[in-house]
Amino acid sequence: MKKFFKLVFSRMMLVVVTIILQIIVSIILPYILNIYYPLVINNIFIPVDAILSLLALVLVIRIINSNMTIEGQLAWVFICLLFPILGIGLYFLFVRRRPPLKHRKYFKQVMKEGKKYSTYTEQEQDNLKQGLGEYYGQFNYLHTVADFKTYSNNSTKYLKTGELFYEELIKELENAKNFIFLEYFIIERGQIWNKILKVLEQKVREGVEVRVMYDDLGTINKLPNNYAKRMSKLGIKCVKFNSFVPIISAFHNNRDHRKIAVIDGQIGFISGLNIADEYANIVQPYGYWKDTGVKIEGEAVKNLTTMFLQLFNVQSMKNEEFSKYLVDIEKPVSGNGFVCPYGDGPRFEIQDRVAVNVYLNMIDQAKKYIWITTPYLILDNKLRNALMRASRRGVDVRIITPHIPDKKIIFGLTRSNYKNLQEAGVKIYEFEKGFIHSKQILCDDEIGIVGTINFDYRSLLHHYECGVLMCKTDCLKDIKSDFEHLFAMSIDMKDYKQNAFLRLLCAVIKIFTPML
Repeated sequence: MKKFFKLVFSRMMLVVVTIILQIIVSIILPYILNIYYPLVINNIFIPVDAILSLLALVLVIRIINSNMTIEGQLAWVFICLLFPILGIGLYFLFVRRRPPLKHRKYFKQVMKEGKKYSTYTEQEQDNLKQGLGEYYGQFNYLHTVADFKTYSNNSTKYLKTGELFYEELIKELENAKNFIFLEYFIIERGQIWNKILKVLEQKVREGVEVRVMYDDLGTINKLPNNYAKRMSKLGIKCVKFNSFVPIISAFHNNRDHRKIAVIDGQIGFISGLNIADEYANIVQPYGYWKDTGVKIEGEAVKNLTTMFLQLFNVQSMKNEEFSKYLVDIEKPVSGNGFVCPYGDGPRFEIQDRVAVNVYLNMIDQAKKYIWITTPYLILDNKLRNALMRASRRGVDVRIITPHIPDKKIIFGLTRSNYKNLQEAGVKIYEFEKGFIHSKQILCDDEIGIVGTINFDYRSLLHHYECGVLMCKTDCLKDIKSDFEHLFAMSIDMKDYKQNAFLRLLCAVIKIFTPML
């Protein structure tokens, strides 16, 4: 009963009820106007719904001629023709959207500030071409489109569990001397956060600058609304990303799903892990939680620093120079290969689908194998066809998803994608012990990605995401070993058949997934 009342009177419930009421009002308002305030011109009654249907038809023509994905076009055409009132309203909310005016100028400023530090010397460019060889184009894409530099001579360490990740992160936080940046989608109070917060408080007392940013919607039922202010009183510069108010706005659809830690500009962490006890298996609501990350030492940390400062400054509405934090490496770092941490965001910030194109580039270039872990497998046609093409040309394509779901509807949608992929020769496995949350790809022993980017529409279209693209680095061997271990302990889903009812339900839901 206590949990029930806590849920009923929670901030989350207030938000849900308020938004539902707004949607109901937006739907019934035109009908009320039609009945009580009819539109009459020259004694001719013109139904409001007829005008709306005409507007919906014009909107459909616009959608079909846009650069939206095919799946997105189908979803919007369907809803606009079937429910004109709802379709028009949602379209202008979720498609014709821009960031709030107070943030708009800061987006331009921070992107311009980051670009200042992303140029190559002629020698750097030549070294990349020679060292990367056939993979140069993949890394050059990130520089050309999104201003992310690729660096050599970095040390990379693969952290194959949440337990190892937090142990390594806390150790490096304790050694911080100048500044600490933490950016996480979810921060939840518990043993892990308490340990980290204790270190952060000590570092503030030592004079270390500490900044923390978390997603407000991601933590809406995990932290109090005033938690950022509480942190500020401790001397920690803390901001909530997209502070949530219960008003329908498409801008709330763009969440900060990144997981970044930067220590002194020398060491960086990028992973699939939020900061909460379940990621370290202290609690296990979905069986064993499998997650991974990478620790980076060297100049490539500058990309993580830049990404953090860009979003932090937009949220705090400040325009500061990044040079103070983009520091030189204090001691030489020995490591093989090339490293490029990168980020993606909504189209009003980056005018290309960076995350999905990086995945497509890797799949299309695979020769021997491409192995993938993802908690959610909700693919658009481009990704699905790329995976199927790779398999049909002889590439060993394998995908590992969870066996124990955290969201049952999403789990059903994930499984609904198995059949077409398996018919093309793609091997699907489910992690039997619990929930696999890691998002990573390994290809041909040469190139790989670890980060926050799921194989679903939210990650690939709507969220702010990050990953690290690596080529010929030492940690790729450890990633391969972990993959091989996962295959051995996972269920081969070759005999799986989804029941008819679930197939029908998923088929209907898939119409709307590009909009969610």
